[in-house]
Amino acid sequence: MTTDRTIERTWPDPEVAAELSALRRAAPLTHCITNLVADNFTANALLAVGASPAMVIAPEEAPGFATIAHALLLNVGTITQADAQAMRLAAAAARHAGKPWVLDPVGAGALPWRTAVVAELLDQRPAIVRGNASEILAVAGAAGGGKGVDSTAGSGEALPRAKDLAARLGAVVAVSGATDFVTDGEQVVAIPGGNALVTRVTATGCALGAIMAAFAGTLGSPLRAAVAASVLYKEAASRAGKVARGPGSFAVAFLDELSRVGVEG
Repeated sequence: MTTDRTIERTWPDPEVAAELSALRRAAPLTHCITNLVADNFTANALLAVGASPAMVIAPEEAPGFATIAHALLLNVGTITQADAQAMRLAAAAARHAGKPWVLDPVGAGALPWRTAVVAELLDQRPAIVRGNASEILAVAGAAGGGKGVDSTAGSGEALPRAKDLAARLGAVVAVSGATDFVTDGEQVVAIPGGNALVTRVTATGCALGAIMAAFAGTLGSPLRAAVAASVLYKEAASRAGKVARGPGSFAVAFLDELSRVGVEG
């Protein structure tokens, strides 16, 4: 679903290229409290794009580190009570320090406790909320119909709710799918492309949230950050899909291409 007011962005894009160069020069320290399935891939994806990952998860350390880092990612995928406490403290600390943070509401709407934790975290005003269509529908208060962490709705179906949610939160909402949509409640940017194999590799979506955080910590604009990360991701996935023989080789090629976009001779 697109509208006359929707702007489409794809690689090559001079503005995104400049923003990617800025990220690589800054090597932003990106604090991630993410799920145990995604930890390793997320850290490697951040390194591939030129950011500096830090997986500081203890409640005793997380809030202090959130004030040091350039940006924070909170991902509720395999959340425990200790994780939830660390996330609450880190989000509050990041907000107090003026550091941008990204919320990835994995599985929101599927189970009541994680959905309640997500609602608490929203009170700390994330700069970006990134999820698949079902997750965004659930966060926005609609029945998303999600299947676990997978989406049973298309990204375009979630766009009206995403716009409402962005306006209500004063944040950017990014809906991942065959076409990604990024909105601040008024502007809508569509990012098509990529490759379907991203849905066959665990943690690709989770890592996208972390890269959005890295860009937000560099650029100071959540909208530009989410768009730049999505454009980069779609291009890397498209390139990786051309050489991959299946999900395993795609994961390796995808990390390689994340590091190559914008630096080819």
